[in-house]
Amino acid sequence: MTRVLLFEPSYRRLKDRIDAIPGIDPVMMSEDRVFTLRGQNVDAGDVKAEAGWLNIDLFQNKAIGGYLGALMASPNLKWVQSGAAGFDHPIFGQLVQKGARLTTNHSQSIGMAEYVLATVLDHFQRGPERRKAQAEHKWQRHDFREVMKSHWLIIGFGAIGQETARRAKAFGAKITGVRRSKGQHELADAMIAPDEIAAHLPLADVVVLSLPLSKQTENMVDAKFLSAMKPDGVLVNVGRGGLIDEDALLAALDVGRPEFAILDVFKAEPLPSDSRFYAHPRVALTPHSSAAGSGLGSRGDDLFLENLARYARGEALLNEADPKEVTG
Repeated sequence: MTRVLLFEPSYRRLKDRIDAIPGIDPVMMSEDRVFTLRGQNVDAGDVKAEAGWLNIDLFQNKAIGGYLGALMASPNLKWVQSGAAGFDHPIFGQLVQKGARLTTNHSQSIGMAEYVLATVLDHFQRGPERRKAQAEHKWQRHDFREVMKSHWLIIGFGAIGQETARRAKAFGAKITGVRRSKGQHELADAMIAPDEIAAHLPLADVVVLSLPLSKQTENMVDAKFLSAMKPDGVLVNVGRGGLIDEDALLAALDVGRPEFAILDVFKAEPLPSDSRFYAHPRVALTPHSSAAGSGLGSRGDDLFLENLARYARGEALLNEADPKEVTG
C-alpha cells in the first residue's frame, strides 16, 4: 500500500476518484492540522507518508506549515506532486534532498498564456484610454497597434511559453522562442539559445519572461537588457520577480524604454504599498494571479490523479523534475 498524505478538503473533493486507484492508503490533514489515518488520529511524526500532494488548496491555506512538517518528518518519502510550475522555493530542494522525486504542474500554462495575450492586447488596443473616454462620456477615437506582424520574443519556451506562442501566433505574430536546447519548434518561427537574446531584443515588440528563477537567470533583465529593447517594446513578466532588476526597470520606464511593462510577479510579495510600481503610468500589475483561470484547479486535480495512478503501478511520472536542477 502507498501511504499518501492529503489535505482533507482536497481528499473530500476527489474521494471517489482517489479511492478508485488500487493500493492507496490515504492519511489526511485537516485545516486545523489534525492528522487521521483510517479514521484514527495520529501524531505528525507518525504520518510516515510515502507520497504527498502540495496543491493549490494548501498554497492558499495557513495549515501548509503543518503539512510540510509532516512530509519532512516522513522517513520514507519517495514522491511529491507539486501544484506549482517552478521549484525555486527552498522547500522543494529540501524534499528532493530527502530522496523524494518531485513532479511539477503545468496546469497554469493555459490561464497564464491567456493573461499574457489579454494584457498585451489591452495595452496595444489602448484599453485604459478607451475606458477613460467612456467614463467621461466622450465619443473619442483611439487608433491602436495590431498584433498581426508584431515580433514576440518568448524567453522560456516551456509549457507557458508554448501556450503563449500558440495564441500570439494565431493573431499573426512572429515568434522567437528562447530555451537552452534550441532545435526547431512548430510554434516558433525561430528558436535561439539564451546567449543570443541580446541580438534579438532590438527586434522584439513584446518580450515575455516565462522561465524559472535560478542563479543563471536572476536579474537577467538589467539596465543593459532594457536599453537594448525597442523604444515601443512591451515587457511581460509571468515568471519570477527575481528575473528583473526592479530599480533598473523603474529607471528605464521613467525614460520610456521600454514603453510599457506588464508585471504579475515581484521580488517582494505582497508588493509593498509604497512601491513605485503601483502608480507608474507605464506599468500594469497584478498580484501574482496570472494563473488563476477557471480551469486551473480541475487540471491540477487531473494531473495528480494521473500521476498517483502511475506511481501506484510503478510507471513513469509526468513532469518529473531533474533533481540536479531542483537542488542546484
